[in-house]
Amino acid sequence: MLIALTATAVLGAGVGAGVWALTRDDGSGRAGGTPATGVTVTDAAPTTPATDDVPEAPATSPEATAAPSPSVAPGYRLAQDPVGYAITVPEGWQRHEKRGESAPVVTYDSPDGDRQLQIFALVEESPAASLDLAENAAGYGFARRPGYRALTRGSDGDAYSELVYRYDDEDRGARQVIDHRFRAADGTLYAIRSSAPESLDGALLREPLTAAVDSFCPTGGACG
Repeated sequence: MLIALTATAVLGAGVGAGVWALTRDDGSGRAGGTPATGVTVTDAAPTTPATDDVPEAPATSPEATAAPSPSVAPGYRLAQDPVGYAITVPEGWQRHEKRGESAPVVTYDSPDGDRQLQIFALVEESPAASLDLAENAAGYGFARRPGYRALTRGSDGDAYSELVYRYDDEDRGARQVIDHRFRAADGTLYAIRSSAPESLDGALLREPLTAAVDSFCPTGGACG
């Protein structure tokens, strides 16, 4: 398969120079406006700089459709996302999509809005480069968030780079994020992020990320 996450794996995030993605874990329960790598975000009006108020894709955008699989664990479904990949997500989580210049940012929200999975393509040359930029980019790095603290890190060469961190959200309180950047079966780099209240058991934060990464397969790709 791609990359099997274990209970001790640690996760990563990235910010590209001039190439940003919507990845803020905001109070709406959807992807917000804090930049990360892979996608340049713009407002609806082309002359307006990128902001937190980037519109979501139109309501008529195709939703991810279920792709039956006997290996999907109870409480999950295998979705064939219209962006171009198959991915396992929790049952009942609502899909949202925001558009960027380079690629869309897809978010699956839990019914209560407290937990999210977020998926987007990257443009950096490696997961490690993406991680370094995410944390340290001037003005946008995750390290500049209130209460930011990196908890664990890990990598496996060019296969993935990972970071687990916590921060204090102005509206939602203490949050924890697992951010995993990896090279998919077709060679494309992607990020999958799991976020939740810091008080949530770590296993529950990691479980949907593990299912998503282990099942991730670009459309038409030869996955294990």
